[in-house]
Amino acid sequence: MAKRFTDAQIKRLKPTSKRAIIFEHGGRGFGLRIEPSGRKSFFLEYRFGEAEERRNRVLTIGKHPTVSLTEARSIASQSLSQIEQDIDPATQKLTKKIPDRNALTVGDLVEEYIEKWAKVKKKERSWKEDERLLNKDILPVIGRKKAKDIRRRDIVLLLDAIVERGATITANRVLAVTRKMFNFAVGRDIIDASPCVQIPAPSKENRRERYLSEDEIKVFWEKLDDAKMSQEIRLALKFLLVTGQRKNEVIGAEWSEFDLKNKWWTIPAEKSKNKLTHRVPLTSTAMEILNALKKSTGQYQFVFASPVGHTKRNPERKAGMFPILGSAVDRALRNNQTNNLKTKQKNIFNLDHFTPHDLRRTTASMMTKSGVDRLVLKKILNHADREVTAIYDIYEDDKEKQVAMRTWDRELKQILTSQKRTESKKVLPVKRKKKESKKVLPKEKMEEDSNTITYEQFLKEANLRDFTKKQ
Repeated sequence: MAKRFTDAQIKRLKPTSKRAIIFEHGGRGFGLRIEPSGRKSFFLEYRFGEAEERRNRVLTIGKHPTVSLTEARSIASQSLSQIEQDIDPATQKLTKKIPDRNALTVGDLVEEYIEKWAKVKKKERSWKEDERLLNKDILPVIGRKKAKDIRRRDIVLLLDAIVERGATITANRVLAVTRKMFNFAVGRDIIDASPCVQIPAPSKENRRERYLSEDEIKVFWEKLDDAKMSQEIRLALKFLLVTGQRKNEVIGAEWSEFDLKNKWWTIPAEKSKNKLTHRVPLTSTAMEILNALKKSTGQYQFVFASPVGHTKRNPERKAGMFPILGSAVDRALRNNQTNNLKTKQKNIFNLDHFTPHDLRRTTASMMTKSGVDRLVLKKILNHADREVTAIYDIYEDDKEKQVAMRTWDRELKQILTSQKRTESKKVLPVKRKKKESKKVLPKEKMEEDSNTITYEQFLKEANLRDFTKKQ
């Protein structure tokens, strides 16, 4: 590319196995670097110094397209003007960085971490959770402090405050994301050392094994109709229990994934956790839920489409454009398990706390109890190993999965239609007719009482010896 750079030409450039360097007009000076990763950045190569100490220098201008071609060319032109005045633009840039580094606040660091690390490395749901925790628990406390001034004690006191309000697990999560953020800052030379080093997790976390009993399933299903939540969330929670699939797979389900005629739901590989295409048989209960949803969301892309329309932040948004959020499902279920005097929200279930994931665990537990083979259950839950399971055999276990899901459906219907399990377990004692004990009477009394035997007969029947007599 010997001619003047254009945006179209830069866009067409493809990366190779090695770094490529291209100069405008074919000579030294203003140029473009293309990394094997595909990253493109503008730079300026120039010579600076006295005749004897004159040497080549490189000034990195910025990444394309963050820095446009016009902006990059303007910076290069300004830098050349500085060189003519015996000012080294690279040195100017380095000295300019020092006060920026020292002036960077924790708030600035949060923004940089989210934009340049979390959004790049994590899925949307994950980086949004990082952002939420940092905005809620970090920024209000130390957001205005200089990042370089934060000490271990600041982090410890911050975590103590979270624990004191009863949010022990949240404290663990805040520590985890704060540690990542300060490690990121060390890597970018914003700070010299992380203040989170050697800070233990505030709370020990035990593996959760919560699942609903038969009585609890019945209560959950019945009380759900009275819960304060949207119809889409209510049916999503029921669908979770009926199918046993993951929350994000359920709420993100699209109508195109369902074969309602043949009663199959095919979760595409890009949506499943193990990146394998997954087929789920639809039971009669699942079909009832889908048919109910068809009336309200059938015209939309998503089965569990959000009824929320335009907002101040998103005036272009329309009802049905997006699925309901996983956080909205969590919040709705949590709020209906809590008594809140301010909002007049009531705990309608009166059960030990449970989460949407506990519904999936409940399905697995009940299917195991019903005699479903563990290997079949693994495939229903899509726990299959992607290295073992190939794309071509996604239909191989369809029959077994259908039988297993029908078994669970029958069990669920029995639970929902039966009386409360605790009542059915009440067993009344059976009144037995008391046996009359036989009396042992002297021989002369035998004729007076027919329900008698002789002493000799008693010994014989009891296989005993008469030790009163000599043998």
